[in-house]
Amino acid sequence: MKTFITDDFLLQSDVARELYHDHAKQQPIFDYHCHLPPDQIAGNRHFENLYRIWLEGDHYKWRAMRANGVAERFCTGDASDREKFDAYARTVPRTLRNPLYHWTHLELLRYFRIDDLLDESSAGSIWQTANERLASTGVHELLTSSRVAVLCTTDDPTDSLEHHRKIREDGALATRVYPTFRPDKALAVDQALAFNAWADKLSSASGVDCGNLNGFLEALKQRHDYFHSMGGRLSDHGLNALDAEDCTEREAARIFDAVRSGKQVFPQEAADFRSFVMLFFGHLDAEKGWTKQLHLGALRNNNSRLLRALGPDTGFDSIGDQPQAAALARYLDRLDQDDRLPKTVIYNLNPADNYLFGTMIGNFQDGTVPGKIQFGSGWWFLDQKEAMEWQLNSLSNLGLLSRFVGMLTDSRSFLSYPRHEYFRRILCNLIGKDVVNGELPRDMRLLGKMVRDICFSNARDYFGLEFGEAAAAARAA
Repeated sequence: MKTFITDDFLLQSDVARELYHDHAKQQPIFDYHCHLPPDQIAGNRHFENLYRIWLEGDHYKWRAMRANGVAERFCTGDASDREKFDAYARTVPRTLRNPLYHWTHLELLRYFRIDDLLDESSAGSIWQTANERLASTGVHELLTSSRVAVLCTTDDPTDSLEHHRKIREDGALATRVYPTFRPDKALAVDQALAFNAWADKLSSASGVDCGNLNGFLEALKQRHDYFHSMGGRLSDHGLNALDAEDCTEREAARIFDAVRSGKQVFPQEAADFRSFVMLFFGHLDAEKGWTKQLHLGALRNNNSRLLRALGPDTGFDSIGDQPQAAALARYLDRLDQDDRLPKTVIYNLNPADNYLFGTMIGNFQDGTVPGKIQFGSGWWFLDQKEAMEWQLNSLSNLGLLSRFVGMLTDSRSFLSYPRHEYFRRILCNLIGKDVVNGELPRDMRLLGKMVRDICFSNARDYFGLEFGEAAAAARAA
């Protein structure tokens, strides 16, 4: 059977169709947060087969396969690439109404011009056709064909950024690739062995002795400076919830010394230390004019048996229900009190917090930058149609949708860029529905500008990163 992905997929009115086809569709992509591996970009990796580019490391698909009764050897185990692909093909018909059904067929159509539905009967021909096209297609071509103007990876402070340097020096890729400073391991004093090993690694990377707190902070600043020299202008923190306790430098130093001596600290001490260091990170970002990202609300590694067997990031995380409001408000306020609150994007993973986050951003807009504090796009479990609409509606009701910096991939797959198309179709359909209902004017100049801004221009202006040729052409237009 042929695909249901038509030109007007998800576009349920004439207004939605005009907004998408005339305003959204051709906008470049500004992917300000993803987990694509820089070494594969630098090396212009060519993937051996469809499994390698599509299923390797994709915990979304693994979760669906497990739910369908697929044994672990076909997800993360020792089955062959083709066997794993076939297991996913058998699962796809069972994903009806799951976003994977949409994403799967969008990606097959956009990258391989395959318009067949994937199932057990079509798996062989799709495998062969996709592999033939992959043989002559590298990462650079995939990014170019997706019109990716800017791509920000996610990088540990100890990373050498050698692959970013190679990308920049080679100049072969039209897409501009930037590092993002992700210092989560600097907060993990509740895991003494891992923290000390990472602090030693930080010392080696920075050339600064991390034997005491002052050295540790100086090493982090040195690496922050280095990321800046390599074009980085964003930081990111993945936290269950923020900590915003009162902690002096003296107390933070005592906790640091205890951990460095191999002692385990109490939970309250760990929260105090995280609070102190997160303020330090906020000051670093503000001083350099960076944008801070806060990803809040995950509950990670819930299946201890499979965590031991497979490790983290293998599909056993979920939405958490931690309280977010009070600590988030205190954290933003403490930075604001010293006039050191950087541009900030906050992402929630619990949809119950949509209105919380939508109102929180309004507390700290200060007129210096349009949309200085952003309610980020639907993230992880919320990057599907229904939850995207929830986020868009919450932001519309409580803030300025027209200033929204739009979609990102948050993905480890080079085939994930149709998620931007998915978002754009949902956005245009939502606006079109309001026009049809008489709730917005049928002014295509006004509406078209808002759509173009959300799809690309707002992110371009907000993050202040140089962009590639595709974006330059769009700006000129």
